[in-house]
Amino acid sequence: MSATDPYVVALAPRVHAFVQPDGGWCLNNAGFLGDARESLLVDTAATERRARLLRDAVLAEGLAPPGTVVSTHHHGDHTYGNKVFLPEARIVGHENCRTEQLAAGHQLHLLWPATDFGDVDILPPSVTYREHLTLHVGDIEVRLIHPGPAHTTGDSIVHLPEQGVVFTGDLVFQGGTPFLPMGSLAGSLRALALLRSLDAPTVVPGHGRVTDPSAYDATERYLLWVRELGAEGYARGDTPLETARRTEPGEFAAWRESERLVANLHRAYAELEGLPEGSPLDPAAVFGDMAAMNGGVPVACHA
Repeated sequence: MSATDPYVVALAPRVHAFVQPDGGWCLNNAGFLGDARESLLVDTAATERRARLLRDAVLAEGLAPPGTVVSTHHHGDHTYGNKVFLPEARIVGHENCRTEQLAAGHQLHLLWPATDFGDVDILPPSVTYREHLTLHVGDIEVRLIHPGPAHTTGDSIVHLPEQGVVFTGDLVFQGGTPFLPMGSLAGSLRALALLRSLDAPTVVPGHGRVTDPSAYDATERYLLWVRELGAEGYARGDTPLETARRTEPGEFAAWRESERLVANLHRAYAELEGLPEGSPLDPAAVFGDMAAMNGGVPVACHA
């Protein structure tokens, strides 16, 4: 097994995380739970090959093929692999997740045309909810909670109250930089307060290793830092790129995808301008500035 191979973590009886190191671009986490009669999957993967590895991991633990796939949000690293689990599974997610996924289409193909994503169809949730939804997989209660605009406008938190486990989706990147251009800075801070209120000791982030609620504190410090940087740069009349380039990363220097700072500043500026949370930003400007932060080298998909 190499350092980049996915691995399974047992979180509680009949509950597992599927972790894809190093958690960088396109290397998300998933989760699964249930037994030989019924199972549920939290997210899939960015490529057909990796989604098949996930399916193999579910079956290797003695679980039935998933009858439900919960999409924590629409991004392709969490949803491109959905086809591997159909037709057995229904896909469940927030109503905005469905809308956003259909609008995004094969967006990852545009960003990373050289990546072999495999046989990928855009398969959004066929079952949607607005605020809360409770599912039952055998005797495991699975609560879906929409935090409002945060990482995207269609995020779902997946909470297992009896097991003390929460799957955060990309509200948390453990060891990686948050990514806000499709959501909200203010909303992401509110989402952390919501996550804390669940009091779950085991936290499965959207990317990075399984962790605990201390991840919320680190993420919050970063978001408050971005808010302060944004306010200072906006007041000076600097662009997000100018603000990002003059900034020292400090305690966040070791976090992956540091180029996301400029994308997050675009969101901070939008909110300072009074735009509604989750308002669309110009993707060419956001991703162009991230490439500029990398010295002209585009960000890489690691899947």
